[in-house]
Amino acid sequence: MTTETTTVEPAQLTREAAEAIREFNHRTLPRSGAPGLTYPGEAYDAIAALKVLAQRLPQAIEQIGTALDVLSALGHLGSADGQDPARHVAATQDFLITGMEQAQGLAQCLDLAHSAVSPLTYSGPENGPEEEPCGEGMCQCYCVGAGHPCGCDCPHDDDCDCDFCEARDQY
Repeated sequence: MTTETTTVEPAQLTREAAEAIREFNHRTLPRSGAPGLTYPGEAYDAIAALKVLAQRLPQAIEQIGTALDVLSALGHLGSADGQDPARHVAATQDFLITGMEQAQGLAQCLDLAHSAVSPLTYSGPENGPEEEPCGEGMCQCYCVGAGHPCGCDCPHDDDCDCDFCEARDQY
């Protein structure tokens, strides 16, 4: 059995992480008065995951700076504006260091938020939020911004032919 190894460029991994956060933001938008997260345990888990993400950012940022330093030391950098590439590397490093410090602060804040949310429990209906049966005219395309007013999760927006959904489906 032959296993093919696929190499993913590091920048692609960061794009995928950004896309995952975009998807999280989309899925947790409050719709029709319903919260984006149903239970406090979901908030607890999401904060924990964001905390870990923030904790890992400083290393990722530092490694970008290290790569630029190595490329500069090897003489493998040029500059499109005709300036000394070392000047741009130094400026980039300054901003990366600030970003690392801010990511560390973000991780600390998320750690505190994680602790603060931990005692919360759900006290709503036993079976979670009630869902009304889907009725004709009740469901809408997500592009309207309201999602499904009845609270159902039926995929009525799959067959929507509005410009927004057609453009979204091309990606």
